[in-house]
Amino acid sequence: MVILNRIKKIAKWVVVAFFGSTILSVVALRFIPVYFTPLMFIRLGEQITKGEELKMRHRWVPLGDIAPELPLAVMASEDARFMQHHGFDFDAIEKAAKRNRQNKKRKLGASTISQQTAKNVFLWPGRTWVRKGFEVYFTALIEMMWSKERIMEVYLNSIEMGDGIYGADAVAEWHFHCRAKDLSKGECALIAASLPNPRKFDSAHPSPYMMKRKARIMREMKFVKFAKED
Repeated sequence: MVILNRIKKIAKWVVVAFFGSTILSVVALRFIPVYFTPLMFIRLGEQITKGEELKMRHRWVPLGDIAPELPLAVMASEDARFMQHHGFDFDAIEKAAKRNRQNKKRKLGASTISQQTAKNVFLWPGRTWVRKGFEVYFTALIEMMWSKERIMEVYLNSIEMGDGIYGADAVAEWHFHCRAKDLSKGECALIAASLPNPRKFDSAHPSPYMMKRKARIMREMKFVKFAKED
């Protein structure tokens, strides 16, 4: 009985510590730039294991220093209803589930920009139910505690955009030889076209498939809106 009580007490404090630390970290990152993510360290570990040159190109810039077409491009490509939903696009989830039942070889995802931000900043890659559960939790937290503009700012600064390249300013420098604020509409669309698999689809050297995606994204950018804070 004494051991059982101790286990209950320990479990209670573990739960309190988990919720307290995660909530505090989400509150802090509402204001603090995200300079590193778990994926960055995972990629460095993979490079060391393979004996490759270490590559981690990343420079945090505020949303105002990113070309205004880039949020539109990633919304057109990844999450057209970003400004309307509260972290989860249930219509997209339903459509993806229906398509995946019909085509079991090629799975269609339905992760929103909010979900991808939660995964990039707080978690690790993977498809386990445990990781997805944490993703739901952190997505709900950032939607409650961050503005849409802050979610987009963190997303555009933390997402993998090439081999060892993270964020808008790094991909602008290494792929287009400019700063994030100077990216053209077409370059923004190419970056967005690479996001399903940025280490396979190179925005600096786009394939015919990427050029088709770029054209589609540029057409759909006309129909999405992203209002930044004053």
